[in-house]
Amino acid sequence: MEANEKVSGMRHSAAHVLAQAVLEMFPEAKLAIGPAIENGFYYDFDLPRTLIPEDLPILEKKMKHIVKQNQKFVGREENGKKAMEFLKAINQPFKVELLKDFLKEGKTITFYENIRGDGTVAYVDMCKGGHSKSTGEIGPFKLTKIAGAYWRGDEKRPQLQRIYGVCFESQAELDEHLAMLAEAEKRDHRKLGKELEIYIMSDEVGPGLPLWLPNGAVMVEEIEKLAKEVEFGGGYSRVRTPHITKGSLYHKSGHLPYYAESMFPPMMLDGEEYYLKPMNCPHHHLIYGSKTRSYRDLPIRLAEYGHCYRFEDSGALFGLMRVRSMCMNDAHIYCMPEQFEEEFLAVIEIYKKYFEIFGIKKYMMRLSLHNEEGLGKKYVDEPKLWIKTEADVRKVMKKSGVNFVEAPGEAAFYGPKIDVEIWSAIGREFTLATNQLDFAVPKRFNLTYVDKDGKEKTPLAIHRAPLSTHERLIGFLIEHFAGAFPTWLAPVQVAILPVSDKFLDFADEVSDALAAHGVRILFDDSAESLGKKIRNSEMKKIPWMLVIGEKEVAAKAVAARSYHTKKQTDMHLEDFVTMVLEEIEERSLPAKD
Repeated sequence: MEANEKVSGMRHSAAHVLAQAVLEMFPEAKLAIGPAIENGFYYDFDLPRTLIPEDLPILEKKMKHIVKQNQKFVGREENGKKAMEFLKAINQPFKVELLKDFLKEGKTITFYENIRGDGTVAYVDMCKGGHSKSTGEIGPFKLTKIAGAYWRGDEKRPQLQRIYGVCFESQAELDEHLAMLAEAEKRDHRKLGKELEIYIMSDEVGPGLPLWLPNGAVMVEEIEKLAKEVEFGGGYSRVRTPHITKGSLYHKSGHLPYYAESMFPPMMLDGEEYYLKPMNCPHHHLIYGSKTRSYRDLPIRLAEYGHCYRFEDSGALFGLMRVRSMCMNDAHIYCMPEQFEEEFLAVIEIYKKYFEIFGIKKYMMRLSLHNEEGLGKKYVDEPKLWIKTEADVRKVMKKSGVNFVEAPGEAAFYGPKIDVEIWSAIGREFTLATNQLDFAVPKRFNLTYVDKDGKEKTPLAIHRAPLSTHERLIGFLIEHFAGAFPTWLAPVQVAILPVSDKFLDFADEVSDALAAHGVRILFDDSAESLGKKIRNSEMKKIPWMLVIGEKEVAAKAVAARSYHTKKQTDMHLEDFVTMVLEEIEERSLPAKD
């Protein structure tokens, strides 16, 4: 057995042990599913009461007792009739439903039993297998949290209780992972987003529809400013498109047949269906097609921070990471086939630039491909073009030198795409953005250019969004920086902290000197003690605090305290202004202590 199979088997086995422990605690429990997942396992239950965090150590203790008994995992095949009789006899309706589906699909039915040392059966579950030889081979584990989960992911079906756990081969690996989880909890963008007054959600507005507070709006504007600078340097032209459009446009683009379930329901206006815009692509295609294009005009790069709306399942909504209202760093590049490689590589270079600016050290790209079974259903029915364009993208990815893996069956409906996976400072993985090649939709819009031979030809379209959406990127950055942003991105860049009212005149001079250069400041002229003022600024994670007292007034200086290094340095005011402006201009990463 390979190492990854061994670990997966341990985690699947731990899920069975968890279910066994739950049945000891709640004999009437109804079992749903319990797979191995990355870093651990979970199991879904219908229970007679709501679980509380204090239940987890009780269940852990029961699980450890089962592990210590070294019960053997023994699998057996069963015919459908006997399997159905057994599951109905033990009153497990969710397993009965699964069995009915398995029988329709012609799958082999297997059960796994936990056998005690005396040969008696301690637990039995219907599953496809992949286990350790015995419970004693399960590595160190810990139950981590309780969550809700709809049966089969359908919010119209029963809501179950899901128990998560983590499991590793060694105690050291488990301890390291638990430390990461604890740090991740501290960095949770939902918690910090509220504490740092970046965004809120409101039931009066609706789920998945964030409201940016002033601090969040500053971050949005700074990120958009960065994108505009980079895109201007890359030869992009900026456009703007409306938030709603006629449904006929999305029929033309092909989005409605493939994407309707992710769109908000239509509105009837003047006898026609209108939709909230789920993506910017069709609008950009119309802009490209608004005039005759020559091969001399290409490539044409149209960029927009376009606001889009997607009706994500309510169970999938998660802070800023999964929302229904999003502002996307979108662009479409229209080019000739012979320009594709250069343009695609240029987009990859933009990704690398952003990774450097945000201090993203680890990243990987997924080349998402089609599968033949989905042609005409999930993907446009152009088998030859799929093969050619996937080969073209694969070639460019190899040339770029960026690590990538291939993912069959995950392409966009109109062509292969690159999904960008990044890791935060504490090793949490996020899917950030996408880069896609569209060989199909330009034809639907009759997009053309006049080539050197005087003939009209169809351009390729590259969709790219290296900064993802404001929502997802800022959610990631909150966790990546633990809310302690680099000076250029921080909502408040400098806190001015006069020791007492006697020093307000010079504090005003400091404030004016910084404000004249557009530095975002907080002037704390409250009656609080200096210690309290510093603590308040620390809680806001403001990059720089300037303490102003008698010594500083006499020397026309400031005592500059860095949030990131915790060091305090006496500096002339002009020197501090020069230094902080340089940090902002260069978009420097936070200094380390």
